[in-house]
Amino acid sequence: LEAKRIPASVQMVNLAGEPLKRAVVERIFASTDVQVVANLYGPTETTTYSTWVSIDKAQRFLPHIGRPIANTQIYILDAHQQPVPVGVSGEMYIGGAGVARGYLNQPELTAERFITDPFSATTHGRMYKTGDLGRWLADGTIDFLGRNDFQVKIRGFRIELGEIEAKLSACEGVREAVVLAREDQAGDKRLVAYVVPQAGVELSVAALRESLSRELAEYMVPSAFVSLDAFPLTPNGKLDRGALPAPDGSAVLARAYEAPQGEIEEAIAAIWQELLGLERVGRHDHFFELGGHSLLAVQMVSRLRQTLSVDVPLRDVFAQPTLVGLARTASGADTSAQPPIIPVDRGEAMPLSWSQQRLWFLDQLDHAAGAAYHMPVALRLTGVLDRGALQATLDRIVARHENLRTRFVSVAGSPVQVIAPQSSGFALIDHDLCELAAAAQAAAVAELSVSEARAPFDLSRGPLIRGQLLRLAEREHVLLVTQHHIISDGWSLGVLVKEVSALYTAFSQGQPDPLPDLVIQYADYAAWQRQWLQGEALQQQIAFWRKRLEGAPELLALPTDRPRPAVQSYVGSSVPVRLSAELTVGLRALSQRHGTTLFMTLLAGWSVLLSRLSGQDEVVIGTPVANRQRSEIEPLIGFFVNTLALRTQLHNDPTVAELLAQTKATTLDAYAHQDLPFEQVVEALQPARSLSHSPLFQVMLGLNNTPSGGALALPGLSLARVLVPHDTTQFDLSLSLSEADDGLTGSLEYASDLFDASTVERFAKHFATVLNGMVADEAQKVSQLPLLTA
Repeated sequence: LEAKRIPASVQMVNLAGEPLKRAVVERIFASTDVQVVANLYGPTETTTYSTWVSIDKAQRFLPHIGRPIANTQIYILDAHQQPVPVGVSGEMYIGGAGVARGYLNQPELTAERFITDPFSATTHGRMYKTGDLGRWLADGTIDFLGRNDFQVKIRGFRIELGEIEAKLSACEGVREAVVLAREDQAGDKRLVAYVVPQAGVELSVAALRESLSRELAEYMVPSAFVSLDAFPLTPNGKLDRGALPAPDGSAVLARAYEAPQGEIEEAIAAIWQELLGLERVGRHDHFFELGGHSLLAVQMVSRLRQTLSVDVPLRDVFAQPTLVGLARTASGADTSAQPPIIPVDRGEAMPLSWSQQRLWFLDQLDHAAGAAYHMPVALRLTGVLDRGALQATLDRIVARHENLRTRFVSVAGSPVQVIAPQSSGFALIDHDLCELAAAAQAAAVAELSVSEARAPFDLSRGPLIRGQLLRLAEREHVLLVTQHHIISDGWSLGVLVKEVSALYTAFSQGQPDPLPDLVIQYADYAAWQRQWLQGEALQQQIAFWRKRLEGAPELLALPTDRPRPAVQSYVGSSVPVRLSAELTVGLRALSQRHGTTLFMTLLAGWSVLLSRLSGQDEVVIGTPVANRQRSEIEPLIGFFVNTLALRTQLHNDPTVAELLAQTKATTLDAYAHQDLPFEQVVEALQPARSLSHSPLFQVMLGLNNTPSGGALALPGLSLARVLVPHDTTQFDLSLSLSEADDGLTGSLEYASDLFDASTVERFAKHFATVLNGMVADEAQKVSQLPLLTA
């Protein structure tokens, strides 16, 4: 568009076809007599125009596409074609009188793009799926964010390039802007910004970064900026993205790599590389931006204790998340106060750990509760199975880990550990189901899987790990393995997977055991825990939890479908939960803006929901922690996991931002005092005991980020998880989530005595709605967060 060719008589110019740039508007107003520029948006498939905004000379530029024109409806929908809240990006759909009939002689493309309008008041309403991204602004106008085929994924975050371009174009001194995701070096994908400055302006990368950081999450701020005199164009005048140059010495890196300096920085960099799986770490890199989370932060503190002999509080990791900042903190930290874990004499009576003692006590109190603490796994093995190598693998793991051949007997009323000899082996029972017809075979597998998972353990006799091998055909087997929680936990499953893979691979090829010897065993840890956690260290932990939880409500009064029975039956079920990729990206961005982990943000939302459902302005939620704060216990199979009771107070009706700050402080304080076993916390607080519910809290939240041990890979076999029906629960509600490529997935477990499945499914939808509301407006009061979907 050449402004000088516009006649003086023209008062208004309509522009369409490409996103309107500030430079074009300003050039028209500066060099012509035009008083109004209209920005028109709309694809040809909706009869050319669908929205418009009028920009007069006094306004200069409006960075949005306005509102729908008459007889036109704009919908901004998520991946499930549900409306998104204000401020949340989604795909734009257009309905109304302008929607065309379809594509001539292209029925498949027509069916894909022209779909039924579920929001139309007419029976035959249709809408067009544009492939464009946008979001509603608070004043009812629409912010255009570009094409959804310009969506990229970097470090697990889905990023809309158009959104970054829009914010960058609005920065002072920028005439035009384009953002690309480049991978000029294999495995190093990063965002690169290309800018054309306004005439006579010299752009500052620091200023651009600061401006973008106020509007965007840190992971959306480009890592390199390239300044160009003009953008390359295709022969028909459109932007040629493929011709944009790779960043070189002329590009200013927003965070240039600088090698660690000094012994402490180098040691911390090596720890980060190991934990985060990175080839190099710079001294200005940010632990949480690189993929760190709470559990990895705990492991880092453990590694610092082992490598540098210093105790760095977990809170300091969040306060100083860059390598150079953490090194400065570590250089002034106290030397490690905890004694080392050393092997103890097996000739003496060996105590249980505090966690084991609680499960032993529960088993003595109510043996029916036992199935709630079973850990069953079922795997389908397809291919050539070496039965001898499998048996040798399982035997070796039992011999290697004392805890798997331990039983618990009462001596003078107190439990002690009794360890069977290494030759005990693994009892693997064979069942040949080859002769059964397909239907009967499937029924037998289901029946055996359920009975294996439910069959009680005798803690005093053992063994507390067992298995069955179901032979379905020459190349088809199902392996069932069940452990009692008193000898294992979620982290231990990762250890088991890793060791089974290594041992079976070696034994099936006639090679020796490749695993290094274990320096200590779980019994050594139990004795160490009893010895260390006493005196002043014990009293400090008890004082913290007593102060933190005194006066908290002992029962969360959720709206149940049935009255609470006098005795908890532990019968339960679960419903699936999925939070969309878009919502997950929004939650990560919200977390980064407030310096919280994803778990802390989820905890804040879960607290809001439970408060709203119960009508109580204080809630206490339990959460599991791996409790492996020392590197020497990381390779052990055992029951290390602890449970923290996290109290959230909402009586002052905080904003979302204020609640996130409170949740962060609460969680970090709890992590700093996680050494005290939950059993000791209950003992210190002395709540009124009831067989109808668990003490201190009745609802759990867990974000599974424990090491998986990698995929279970066995030579000559393909493996698939077989789902075993889950019909027990320890709590009223227990929400468990895991991160996946398409968002957060998991399950909401519930007590069948209290709730129907439909009620719990409704709770899960409420939770997603609350989280969407938090992402959309972090300044609103939590009492105003939406609970119901449209």
